[in-house]
Formats: sequence, C-alpha cells, structure tokens
Amino acid sequence: MEKSSMINPELVVNYKFPEETFTYDERDATLYALGVGACARNALDDKELKYVYHEDGQKFIKVLPTFAAIYPLGVDVAGIPGLSFDPRLLLHGQQFIEIYKPLPTHGCIRNKTRVVGLHDKGKAAVIEIEVTSCMESSDEPICMNRLTLFLRGAGGFSKAQRPYSYSNYLTNQSLAFKHPKSQPFAVYEECTLPSQALLYRLSGDYNPLHSDPAFAGKAGFSRPILHGLCTLGFAVRAIIRCICGGDPSMVKSISGRLLLHVYPGETLATEMWLEGSSVMYQVKVKERNKTVLSGIVNLNHLASSL
Repeated sequence: MEKSSMINPELVVNYKFPEETFTYDERDATLYALGVGACARNALDDKELKYVYHEDGQKFIKVLPTFAAIYPLGVDVAGIPGLSFDPRLLLHGQQFIEIYKPLPTHGCIRNKTRVVGLHDKGKAAVIEIEVTSCMESSDEPICMNRLTLFLRGAGGFSKAQRPYSYSNYLTNQSLAFKHPKSQPFAVYEECTLPSQALLYRLSGDYNPLHSDPAFAGKAGFSRPILHGLCTLGFAVRAIIRCICGGDPSMVKSISGRLLLHVYPGETLATEMWLEGSSVMYQVKVKERNKTVLSGIVNLNHLASSL
C-alpha cells in the first residue's frame, strides 16, 4: 500500500489539537522585529525604532502584526491521526492572519487549533490548519492564523472518482491575487542580510533548511533559504511604513501566498496597490526579477496623510 493511500480524511478533518500555550516577552518581540529587518537600514529610524526600543521602557514598544505568525510554531501536523506524509516534503504555501486587537508586548497565549481543510491534489495533499489565540486569562481572541501546507507525495487518497476536497472556514478569505496593470502606489526596496535566516530562526523556526548548507542542498537549493514568513514580515513592515504612516495598529488582516524561495542577502522589492482600505502587494527578488510572495493586507482605516 502506498503511503499516500493511508490518509484517512474523516479522522483528519475532525481533529482538534490539544490546547497549548505560548509564552513570550518584550525580548522576543524585539528579536522578531530585528529578524524581519526593522532598523537594519537606520538604527535611528523613527518609523521602526519603536519596535525595538522605547524611552519609557521595553513594555511600551510596538509589536509588528506579523509577530502573530509566531504563536502557532509549535503545531505538530505530523501528530494528526489519519495523516501520513514525509515531513521532508512539506511546503508552507499560504498564510492568513486576522488581528482582533494590538498584540501585547508580553504574555501567555492559549492556542486553540483545529483542521479546517483537506484537499487531494493527486501528487500532493493540502491541509489547512486554523489557530485562534487568546490571552491565558481570557477567552477573547487576540488573533487568528490559518496555515495552508502542501504535503508533496501524500495525494491520491480519494476513494471516489472525484478528488476529495473539504473546507470549513469561519472567515472566508481568498488568497487569489493578480496585481493590477497600473503602476504601483508605492514600491519599497530593502536588501536582506546574508545572515537574515540565522537571525530570524531565533524566533523559533529551527528548520535546518534555513541554516544547514548540506540539508538545503539535498532539498535542491544551492544554499540555505530564507523563511517564507520572514519574507512576509518584510512585506507587511514595508506596507506599514509606506501606507500606514508607520502605525501597525492599522492592519486588520494579512494574507500571503508563498510563491518562490529567497536567498539571504537578496534584495526584496515590495510593490503596493491601494484599493479602498485594502493593499494588494507582491514581493520580487530584484536580482532574479522573480515574484516570491503576493497577497492582500486589509486595513482598519487609511492614514490621514494619504
């Protein structure tokens, strides 16, 4: 029996993970901000210094909304009953983040996690995981993450003629994106550090694909690649800077489709189109002229200066 045929959809789609907690402090929020490039150009930048320093103390720093993507890092997809796949062939395809209130600078977060989607793509299985995060002492959600993961080699498990497909979304958010033909409203270029992945991994994603040259070579890359969520952090930080006047509380939701790898040291050009209270964006690697990320950031309101 092929490994892919051992997926049991009924067990997978009804699975709810054990509730877990995630504890962090101001140091973690600061380290994350540095990991996604804050103040890399200018340590005195008044639009970004607030992510890493405040004159009244670290508890007053601002937390980037993409820090919410760190909350679910402990989710163990391999532990889902009825799901069989090779973890070396797992790819992170899409990320959706909804922010309900500004992220605290420190605290203990409770994560409620469940499977909300499973699709048979023939050569791959696609699984969607939803994580709702609350403070330890409250049931009021702070944010929600939805991760779409591609499990290469795990498809072909459908029993019927039509491929199996299941979705159960509390929030309907399409990640389909085609950038307008018009010129971008804004473009922000930034060079990543050669050590960017080594810095970002300190926020909790220690996949050797981002640090081990031999492991990256076996995966088909010439050297370790940058985390996709690090690229997302760069893009959203650029949008906050260029569209939101540096105010991270304007971000309501974030979607991103990870299209291609980035090598640390490459230049990221974030192109932005403003449509109402939504920012459509795409990120290109300047050196290769390749689009590596695209998506939409929805805003609570527009900056008064726009």
